[in-house]
Amino acid sequence: MNSDSIISGVLIDEATLTIVELANACSVEYTWVLQHVEDGLLARTDSSMTSAISRADAAEWRFASAALIRARRLANIERTFDANAEVAALVVDLLEEVATLKQQRFSEHRR
Repeated sequence: MNSDSIISGVLIDEATLTIVELANACSVEYTWVLQHVEDGLLARTDSSMTSAISRADAAEWRFASAALIRARRLANIERTFDANAEVAALVVDLLEEVATLKQQRFSEHRR
């Protein structure tokens, strides 16, 4: 796959992606996803999510559409700012928290 191509579509909460699909959608290597899962920076949604992480089982891993958004943000921050994975995850965590607070504030004002 050309790393310059853009994958777009509609995100559906129930839809899941394989590790290869997630890597391709983020224009990252398969091993990038593996490492971020092992480091606890990306979460799987497959039924074995609570079991120990095994690279041998990675082909069976599944990721929610929300993981795609998080993974793209992580990869973008790492590339743009030459940040390590932990710093990028902290920035993404803060962005997600701000979005949650904005949504709560919006919901309160609508009541």
